[in-house]
Amino acid sequence: MLEIVIAFLVFGLLSAVMILVNFVLGPRRPNPAREKPFECGSPPLQPAIGPVNIPFFLVALLFLLLDVEVVFFYPLALAYRGRGLGGFAALGGFVLVLALGFAYAWKKGIFRWS
Repeated sequence: MLEIVIAFLVFGLLSAVMILVNFVLGPRRPNPAREKPFECGSPPLQPAIGPVNIPFFLVALLFLLLDVEVVFFYPLALAYRGRGLGGFAALGGFVLVLALGFAYAWKKGIFRWS
């Protein structure tokens, strides 16, 4: 535990010293050309990125969630293969929770883009 405390102290002190050195030695003349945003070294093509539709994020989140859960199907099937009816019931409960979540998302209209 002492090593962790010492590491936090050393890195915290190092961070504080670097911020202080930057404040002392850093430039104080703001340049308007330096303050403008850039995209990969070129001037920006548009003033700002417009808002992205919220259903896109919800569908992406559901895809990741269901994709990760589908990855667990194979290990679960192997783990419960020799357990008989109890293993089948546990795997069925897992699938039921997935199906209920998908039905809830469908009912809430997450998959409608309009």
